[in-house]
Amino acid sequence: MPESKSRKKKVAPATPAEPRPARQEGNPRWLVPTMLGLMVLGLVWIVLYYLTSNGLGLPVPALGTWNLAVGFVLIIAGFALTTRWR
Repeated sequence: MPESKSRKKKVAPATPAEPRPARQEGNPRWLVPTMLGLMVLGLVWIVLYYLTSNGLGLPVPALGTWNLAVGFVLIIAGFALTTRWR
């Protein structure tokens, strides 16, 4: 019985593969220092607010208790950068 033409596998012509540019593995140089810096800065901001809220009014007296929000935003931004860490 003759074979049908649709059952034959088509052979693709061999073409040389183009070299892909190598993808950079690892972290950018700025990532880890920025990530740790934001987390430490947020922690220092909150601690400074608690230590000086009675007398000196640091870090920013006009913000009042919103200084806590600023500190937590800095810490959260640092943790958000950890998602890019490889």
